[in-house]
Amino acid sequence: MAAAEGEGRLTRGRLWARDFASRWTGTRSFVISAAAIFLVLAMLGLAHPVAAFVAFMLLAGISATRLMVVGETTPIRIGTRAIEAGSGIPGAGGSALALLNKLPDPLIVLDPSGRVAFANGAAEAQVGKAAAGRHVATVLRSAPLIAAIESVTRDGTVREIEYAVPVPVQRNYTAYVAPFDGGKEGAPRLVLVLLRDVTEARRVEAMRADFVAFASHELKTPLASLSGFIDTLRGHAKDDPEAREKFLAIMADQAGRMRRLIEDLLSLSRIELREHVRPSEAVDMLGVVNDVTDGLGPAAEQYGVDIGINAPAALPKVLGDREELAQVVQNLADNALRYGRSGKRVEILLDRAEKGGRPYVRLTVRDYGPGIPKEHLPRLTERFYRVDAAASRARGGTGLGLAIVKHIVNRHQGVLQIESELEKGSSFSVLLPLAPEPASTLKH
Repeated sequence: MAAAEGEGRLTRGRLWARDFASRWTGTRSFVISAAAIFLVLAMLGLAHPVAAFVAFMLLAGISATRLMVVGETTPIRIGTRAIEAGSGIPGAGGSALALLNKLPDPLIVLDPSGRVAFANGAAEAQVGKAAAGRHVATVLRSAPLIAAIESVTRDGTVREIEYAVPVPVQRNYTAYVAPFDGGKEGAPRLVLVLLRDVTEARRVEAMRADFVAFASHELKTPLASLSGFIDTLRGHAKDDPEAREKFLAIMADQAGRMRRLIEDLLSLSRIELREHVRPSEAVDMLGVVNDVTDGLGPAAEQYGVDIGINAPAALPKVLGDREELAQVVQNLADNALRYGRSGKRVEILLDRAEKGGRPYVRLTVRDYGPGIPKEHLPRLTERFYRVDAAASRARGGTGLGLAIVKHIVNRHQGVLQIESELEKGSSFSVLLPLAPEPASTLKH
C-alpha cells in the first residue's frame, strides 16, 4: 500500500513538473526577449543601466506571477491584439478544440466583450473563416440572436430562441445561448452560442399540416356528395327512375374519385417509405413505355388523341424499379391526355442525354395543349397543387400524380425537368441514370 502511494506521488510529481515546464516555455520567451531589449538600450545609452535593470525585474516578476497563478502557456504580446482560436476558453486544450470542431452543429464562443473567441468548423458558413477577434454583431446579422446574446452577457440566464435568415434562401435556426466560466472562480464569463438548422423540420411540419388539410378536404367533398344523393334517393326521388339513374351515375363518379385519391395516397406513402433505398434492377424503358401506352389506348381513342413513340434502336437500360418507372410513364402520359388533349397529339420520346458529365436515358412526354403559365411551374410537384382546381377535379385528377413522379425520380437519383409555353403545350422530362453493364459484356 505504501509502495503504491509512493508511486502515485511520484507520478503526480512528474505531471506537475511537465505542466510547469510547458507553462515556463511561454514566460521564458518573454523574459529573454525583455532582457535582450533592455541590454541593447543600456549599451546604446538610451536607458540608465539601473533603470533598465529595475524595469526588467518588474516585468519578470509580472511574468512569474502569470506563470504561477494563471498558468499562461503562450507568449505575452505587446502592441498586438492577435487572438488564436480557442485561446480565450478556460481549460480548452488541443484535443478539446479538435472535438468541438467535429460537432455537426455550429458552435461559437464569445468573450465578455462580445467578440468571437472560437468558432468550430460547422460555424464557418455562418461567421466566415476569419471571425476570431471580430464582434459578434459583424458576423451574425440577426437582430433576435444578437439581442439574446446581449441579454445572456448581461444577466447570465440561459436563453433559447428560434430565428430565420431570409437571404439568399430562407433558413430557420434554433439558438441555445448560455454563459460559461469553465468552472473556475473569477474566470471571465464567456457566452456559448449553439445553432441548429431546423429548416427541413419546419418544412416537413408545414407539408404535414397542408397534407392533412388538403386530404381531408379532398375526401370530404365527394363524401358530402354521396351522402346528399343517398338522402335524395331515400326521399322524393326513390320512385323517380330517371333521377335515380342520374344520381347513381354521379355517385359512381364520386366513389371513383375517392378510390383514385386513396390509391394515390397509399402509393405516395409506399414510395416515401422506400425513397432512401436505391433500386438495383436493370430496366428497358422502351418496353415500359410500350406496355403503358397499350393500356392507355382506349382513353386516347376516347379523347381523340394520337400517342406517338420515338426511340433509338439501341437504348441502354436504366437502373430502377420497373413498377415505379411504369407509374412515372403512366402519370405523365395520363396528365398529357387529361389536360393537353385539345392538341390531339401526345409524344413520348426516349433518347440519350448527359448532365454534369454523367450519362442518362431521357424520357420526355410532350403534349400540344394549352400549356401552363410559368408562375405555376415551380409548384406543380407539390401535393394537391393544381393550376385549375375545378378543371382538375372535373377530369378526375387527384393532385398527387406529379408529387408521386417527383418522389420516384428522387429515389432513382434522377432529374425531373418541366417546360411549358402557353398555347404551345407542355413537356415533362425525366433523366434516369444508366444501369451498370454486366461483367460478361465488360470482358468482351
